[in-house]
Amino acid sequence: MRRKIPESTLPKLNRSQMITSEGFQKLKEEHDHLWRVERPDVTAKVTWAASLGDRSENADYHYNKKRLREIDNRVRYLRKCIDDFKIIEYHPNQAGKVNFGAWVEIKNEEKGLQNRFRIVGYEELIGNKDYISMDSPMAKALLDKTVGDEVIVKTKMGDFVWEILKIEYQK
Repeated sequence: MRRKIPESTLPKLNRSQMITSEGFQKLKEEHDHLWRVERPDVTAKVTWAASLGDRSENADYHYNKKRLREIDNRVRYLRKCIDDFKIIEYHPNQAGKVNFGAWVEIKNEEKGLQNRFRIVGYEELIGNKDYISMDSPMAKALLDKTVGDEVIVKTKMGDFVWEILKIEYQK
């Protein structure tokens, strides 16, 4: 059996605690679905499988107990996150500058590349291939820049120069 590592000994991750209102709503919906739909269903399956007798070779019991632990861990994590997040709404004074929640279109002339993505919090990245983290080198380099600005993004592969083509916000 694995020991649970005390949270106080785990390394602290330097992630921003910001989230868009859409991202916050998705996390709340995930929490509610896990707590009100999935957890009761899995709990019923565990109860049923346990009632069959010998649990040592009961695959239904072991699988659903594992799934129940996963659900409980995710629910605990979501409860903690939901309390800690700071929801960032669009404000008109953000117009024209790259800030949290912005859709940014950029171009690299040298490599012939063009990208469009949204700058969001870490928890919003899952399942969204056109989102980047607020904590990424690209996002940090783009913050507070305007259309037409050239930005140098430092990576392990070298420095890349990007020009900002367009900045939009969901309102």
